[in-house]
Amino acid sequence: MPTTASAPMVAHRVLTVDTKRPVEFVDITPLVAAAVREAGLVDGVATIHTRHTTTGLLVNENEPLLLTDLEAFFTRVAAAPRGYAHDDFRRRTVNLTPYERKNGHAHCCASLLRTSESMPVLGGALGLGRWQRLFFVEFDGAQRGEVSVTLIGTEK
Repeated sequence: MPTTASAPMVAHRVLTVDTKRPVEFVDITPLVAAAVREAGLVDGVATIHTRHTTTGLLVNENEPLLLTDLEAFFTRVAAAPRGYAHDDFRRRTVNLTPYERKNGHAHCCASLLRTSESMPVLGGALGLGRWQRLFFVEFDGAQRGEVSVTLIGTEK
């Protein structure tokens, strides 16, 4: 029986994610799956990385009440109106930009999540469990974010 040879590959994509709310869970599973398909990756790994310090990645279930619970959890852990040193522009002297946001809470929330996730790619599809989805979690929206995807494996 003849076999079809597969070629090694490495591909990179940058995906944009627009958020509309201060805290938002954006299911980016379809975007990552499309990047896998468009690159022609058959078997390998997709590494997804958020390029922002007030966002994180989360693998969990896309169930509306769970997402409400998670948002409430993060709000309890790091509420926005608290006095964060990061937000004291009289004392803070580094990494300041014009129109700087008071977002110490967003950095604290993001530190509880990961900045990158690696997912298996099997037969051209993400190897996720039954309920698993990949979320880009924004804690300082509304704004445009970027996620980089690196694909390593074999293509046909």
